[in-house]
Amino acid sequence: MDLPKKHDAPALLQLDKDALGVLRVTLDDPARRNALSETMLDRLGAILADAAIDASVRVIVLAANGPAFCAGHDLKEMSAGRANADQGEAYFTDVLKRCSAVMQAILQNPKPVIAEVAATATAAGCQLVASCDLAYSAQSARFSTPGVHIGLFCSTPMVALSRNIHRKKAFEMLTTGQFADAAKAEQMGLINQIAPIGSLDAQVDEMAQLIASKLGS
Repeated sequence: MDLPKKHDAPALLQLDKDALGVLRVTLDDPARRNALSETMLDRLGAILADAAIDASVRVIVLAANGPAFCAGHDLKEMSAGRANADQGEAYFTDVLKRCSAVMQAILQNPKPVIAEVAATATAAGCQLVASCDLAYSAQSARFSTPGVHIGLFCSTPMVALSRNIHRKKAFEMLTTGQFADAAKAEQMGLINQIAPIGSLDAQVDEMAQLIASKLGS
């Protein structure tokens, strides 16, 4: 997989691959809290698809820059879609299909996918974490499915959550919209481990390189 140089990296995502074949994909739209806009979903899906068939990639790390790991769907795009004549039916069908395709590209990827969560992951962002094979977080990370606060139910995040944590815990998150801190997320099984302060990158890199070394042997 041909990676752009850092100064030529595409907007919204930054890519870096090390000598062992660890591909780091960094969501880089901090102004919108790394929301899963249509463009973000399309580019992320394309990168995952390329990585799946690229023999030089052994492990994929999903990370993010800014104050949020991922805030879920882009609310501005969703509001604009709702203003259409069909009240957003076509838009919501399309964007949910795009989101589902990305989550399936993670779940079905032959390369292990690791989430590196340094900040808040909400709604479809929480689904993104739950869909990864492994997940590590900073102590300050928080997780929630807050659709209930605006009269919605996070039905698609529900699937990934319920496959990772106890059904009752998933139901609690989905029906209250409350945040789970990193300690609770680890206890529930949403993440593997909390990294000591300042060492999240190093911990994830160490795990990714260990896995890559085994796959390459």
